[in-house]
Amino acid sequence: MTLQLADLFERVAATVPQREALVCGGADGTRTRLSYAELDARADRTAQALAARGVGRATKVGLQLRNHPAHVEALLALYKLRAVPVNLNHRYVADELAYVLADAGAPLLLTEVSTSQEADGAAAMVAASGAPRPVVVVCDERWRAEVADAPCEVVEISPRHPDDLVLLYTGGTTGAPKGVMWRHDDLYQAALGGRGAPLRGIPAVVRAEDVVARALGHDPIRRRLPFCPLIHGGALWIVLQSLLSGGTAVLSTDPRLDGVAALDLLASERVDLTMVIGDAVARPIADALAATPGRWDLSSLQVVASGGAVLSPVVVDLLARHLPGTKVVDTFGASETGGQGRLRRGSDGGPPRLDGDADNEVLDDELRPVAPGTVGRLARRGAIPLGYWGDPERTAATFPTVDGVRWSVPGDLARREADGSITVLGRGSTSINTGGEKVFPEEVESVLKGHPWVADALVVGVPDDRFGQAVAAVVALRPGMTPDDALRVRLGDHARQHLAGYKVPRRWVVVDVCQRLATGKPDYAWARQVALAEHEG
Repeated sequence: MTLQLADLFERVAATVPQREALVCGGADGTRTRLSYAELDARADRTAQALAARGVGRATKVGLQLRNHPAHVEALLALYKLRAVPVNLNHRYVADELAYVLADAGAPLLLTEVSTSQEADGAAAMVAASGAPRPVVVVCDERWRAEVADAPCEVVEISPRHPDDLVLLYTGGTTGAPKGVMWRHDDLYQAALGGRGAPLRGIPAVVRAEDVVARALGHDPIRRRLPFCPLIHGGALWIVLQSLLSGGTAVLSTDPRLDGVAALDLLASERVDLTMVIGDAVARPIADALAATPGRWDLSSLQVVASGGAVLSPVVVDLLARHLPGTKVVDTFGASETGGQGRLRRGSDGGPPRLDGDADNEVLDDELRPVAPGTVGRLARRGAIPLGYWGDPERTAATFPTVDGVRWSVPGDLARREADGSITVLGRGSTSINTGGEKVFPEEVESVLKGHPWVADALVVGVPDDRFGQAVAAVVALRPGMTPDDALRVRLGDHARQHLAGYKVPRRWVVVDVCQRLATGKPDYAWARQVALAEHEG
């Protein structure tokens, strides 16, 4: 056995075949439950059906699927075939789909009935560019019948290898999506639990016997539920963490998050750990808890972990008040780094600090460790990606080698503190330069969302004749709040209590909802358009 994802999963399935592997359900109360043996068999049949369509080693296959069993089965099937899944946002329009399909060179796309029109349009665009037209397979009754009729046996292929490729397209906040290339082995170590959890007494996986021991062990976190789409790297990693350790992955099939339905699912499935993406997901859950305290038995819930966006203090306090036995934590990582650690909140309300390991560092422009008190770029070494698919120039910039050590430096700015800890300041590409001073949107957003009147906030830079850029806040208010001048003054006063004057927004735009990407990350392009339109108006 190698540290290849399909090999790992099959070993776990053989060890605990009757244990529950996957639960999918939504607000209507229906549940699909699959044991490891059942999920493995369905993945084998899916692999046979895909192989019959020409899918094999290194074939890129687009997956434009929501959170359903077929999505997980297709992922496992492609790993079994040594093929490469390409994650595709179900909100993409045809030209966005066409870009990723062409960039990846994917000859086949699995989609759903609701997105088949966009998929067909994207395939036509790829063909019009002179490339082979991707085959669009709609996961409808005909596809399900095709899978059900396929042989339930492993497809004969060349031996799987830890160097087999995982391609994760970033749903980033700026620029076109980029395909991050991971070796199976590196991804397992960096994000899927291969390194173990020494503080919880879980050793690293080195040999096949380690996988068996972990599956048979007594990890207190067995049932995990990510409240975000599987197209998001964080959700994918949570599901694979469960399936490669003998746990149970729980998925919500609801197209939109509802706080009450989310809590119903957490309680009924006795979930141990749930993943959210900042306040966009956590706030509706916290509000539902506050509206009807004591309604749900959540005694099994040990951890609420936010990834991709930092929780506001108000939401953390709400969750802590109504979930006294649950740890509420912010985790930090990226598609280009895997998990880097947890974020520890500053007692003064300032930027969070990273509790990571020795593989994290802050580098200067010469790619050398910075002195304490100096701002540089957060970097990670060890198990990191190979680079960006088809983009050697960007790969060289983001994954440089210094003195024989490869680093991943995706662009987050950070400061090395005197005590050795690392303060995370935010992504450099979204920072605001106002009068020569740098302002990091995440820091200002965290302060604004700490006000009880604010439901969500995005901060961007807009042109300013005097300072080059001015700080603008796009704010969504809590129900019952009126967007008048007095409210703007109150929010400005609140910001000044926690921020230097140059960081306080000079322009305010109130909206009903702050738009976010499907992954839950901030849509800064939208926020900037809204702020500019308000200024011009």
